Amino acid sequence: MKQIIEEVLQTEEKISVVLAQTREKASEIRLSTEKEISKKTNEAKKETQQIIRSAVEDAEKEAERIRNEKLKQADRGKDAILNNNTDVVENLIDSICNIILSTEYEKDTK
Repeated sequence: MKQIIEEVLQTEEKISVVLAQTREKASEIRLSTEKEISKKTNEAKKETQQIIRSAVEDAEKEAERIRNEKLKQADRGKDAILNNNTDVVENLIDSICNIILSTEYEKDTK
């Protein structure tokens, strides 16, 4: 009977040691997994930031290209209007000059 009790106690002690080792190993695995997850998360964040940065740069370049094209179109339109309406512009300038000159003449005669 005493021998059976000793064997039971020894078995319980062995089980306690195995459980402690298993808990320690599980803790190590959990810690390792958490570190790996943290590392992968940081890598994913950096990659995402780079993708976003690249997309923003591309969008800025495209916006600048569109802006420049619209400015060129506006310049071409302005030039076309001025070239097609040269007589009107010259007449307008003449009218403005005549108004200024007649106003100056009226001041001088008073």
